[in-house]
Amino acid sequence: MAAVGRKSGRNAVIYMDPTGSAAASRLAYQASWSINFTVDNIEVTSIDDTNKVYVAGLPDAQGQFSGFFDDTSSQTYTAATDLLPRKLYLYPDKGLTTQYWFGTILLDFSIDSGVGDAITVSSSWSAATPIIKVG
Repeated sequence: MAAVGRKSGRNAVIYMDPTGSAAASRLAYQASWSINFTVDNIEVTSIDDTNKVYVAGLPDAQGQFSGFFDDTSSQTYTAATDLLPRKLYLYPDKGLTTQYWFGTILLDFSIDSGVGDAITVSSSWSAATPIIKVG
């Protein structure tokens, strides 16, 4: 059976607003991204319940992306240190532009280097507005 609908991550792409007030542009040299949706579970267990009982609270969206250091751009570092929210677009396949997630995020930044390694950068992010799936 063919793997219809399944995609390789090699065609994924990330777009982010470089200044907090501009159009989003492609982040170069990224190797991975993830997005996580969770919901707060609020305990509402009462005396007669036979096990703990929960109701859904607020949803949350967080994620990360990582790739390789580019000395011609400080886009993710600037986003992490100027404290401005950024527009983010995550495409699972750059050829499928009708399906993506978008919203505004707050960003953290990390850089790692080693003698025998490529210099890598990574960013964790948290939603500053609802993160919406299109398509």
